[in-house]
Amino acid sequence: MPLIFSWGFAEVNLNRRVSGLVERIIQAADELRLEVHELPAGGRIVDLGVQAEGSLKAGRLLAEVCLAALGHVRFTSSTDSPATGVAVEVTTDQPVAACLASQYAGWRVSRGKYFAMGSGPMRAAAGREEIFDTLELREEVELAIGVLEAAKLPPDEVFEELAEACRVDRQSLTLLVAPTASQAGNVQIVARSVETALHKLHELKFDLSRIVSGHGTAPLPPVAADDLQGIGRTNDAILYGASVTLWVRGDDASLEEIGPRVPSSASSDHGRPFAEIFQHYEYDFYKIDPQLFSPAVIRLVNLDTGRAFRFGQHLPDVLARSFGMA
Repeated sequence: MPLIFSWGFAEVNLNRRVSGLVERIIQAADELRLEVHELPAGGRIVDLGVQAEGSLKAGRLLAEVCLAALGHVRFTSSTDSPATGVAVEVTTDQPVAACLASQYAGWRVSRGKYFAMGSGPMRAAAGREEIFDTLELREEVELAIGVLEAAKLPPDEVFEELAEACRVDRQSLTLLVAPTASQAGNVQIVARSVETALHKLHELKFDLSRIVSGHGTAPLPPVAADDLQGIGRTNDAILYGASVTLWVRGDDASLEEIGPRVPSSASSDHGRPFAEIFQHYEYDFYKIDPQLFSPAVIRLVNLDTGRAFRFGQHLPDVLARSFGMA
């Protein structure tokens, strides 16, 4: 029997749940401007922006795959979104499963010169990361579905390694791939506003079982000319432009105590475009203050007491610089 994930809501198997959405994406390949590669040795790679053109809709659906189909993603108009006037909105009533067990890009895929950030339900099948000890989850699956943020499609040996890590035959693995500097990649990264808030709370040792629902918006930047610029813009969209609301249960005192530590302003690196910060730390994510990686503004709404708390601030000037608005 596959292990299932349950935090007080309907039991779900993440990989199985999202499989129907992936099949609909593949069937709409022409409309979404993507390419599907059936590999000779078995398995599938869906290209949403490496060699294929991709699209905004492809990015929205890719973000929902990352969320294991436990959240909804849509585009909204926003006067606070410089350059595009568009924001990416995420809503989920199962935020821990959707964001931490699936969406979080916690799998560093590296072999030789190939590198990608791995997310999606396949992470729960592999269960390699320490966070799955907290979540008490390891899925046994008959199929696995993953998302790679990468500039290239994975070579066959990487595909084989991922299938082995997920404990499935390679013909049962589907990988969806999009680079940062693509329409689809741009959208799916900016759709991580709620996820960054939850991961920050996890790092701060907050009791995740208190979190009931989540909603977040972040401005959609222009698609960057290259992945390095894209990393800067998409991070800035979260760090300086995102707003997240979490509905929680429990006491107010703990929310008032932890709240100021959650938004990106809690970091000493806060206030500069991410590209500058990244360069300062020699392009090594792991040298950057981990307190930086969170939304600009977070609201905590207590379902038990009826009180709401707001922490953090938006920095529109930093966003304008990052998004190429002189």
